[in-house]
Amino acid sequence: MQTLETARLTLRPFTAEDADFVLDLYSRMEVQRFLGVDPKLMRDRSEATTLIEAWTRRDDGTCGIWAVQEQDTGKLAGTLLLKPIPASGPERKPSGDIEIGWHFHPDSWGKGYASEAGVAVLAHAFAAGLPQVVAVTNPANTASMRVCKKIGMIPRGTTDRYYNTVCELFTAENPG
Repeated sequence: MQTLETARLTLRPFTAEDADFVLDLYSRMEVQRFLGVDPKLMRDRSEATTLIEAWTRRDDGTCGIWAVQEQDTGKLAGTLLLKPIPASGPERKPSGDIEIGWHFHPDSWGKGYASEAGVAVLAHAFAAGLPQVVAVTNPANTASMRVCKKIGMIPRGTTDRYYNTVCELFTAENPG
């Protein structure tokens, strides 16, 4: 997976040493509350390790899951995802769409990190030749919708095509 740099952040592959951070992040209801129809809190370190291993397998040179790290402190701030949306929606078949998403630790909220990392990953996606990237958010997740708009994504209204629930859909087209 390609490491990406921004003015304040390094986006890099997760490693086994990041398991404590992953456990802390995904064991918080304030992080999980908008993820999926039935949010589940992570309960132990082995779940975090298993998730990191699964993320490593997602790396295809374009898509992947990045650890977002503050450059000045080395502290992990969150997760940035670029991945195919799994089979879901009324038709229960793969959409073929690639989504961008982010999950940040509450200690890192309000610092602009999601937008900064999102811009970098969108640029990476388009440089790799993806024609379009989508984002889907829970309709109550106004913070994520603001990030989508800040990184240049266009709101397309609600859809039930993804994740077996109604989502707000945003798209970004490759400008090249």
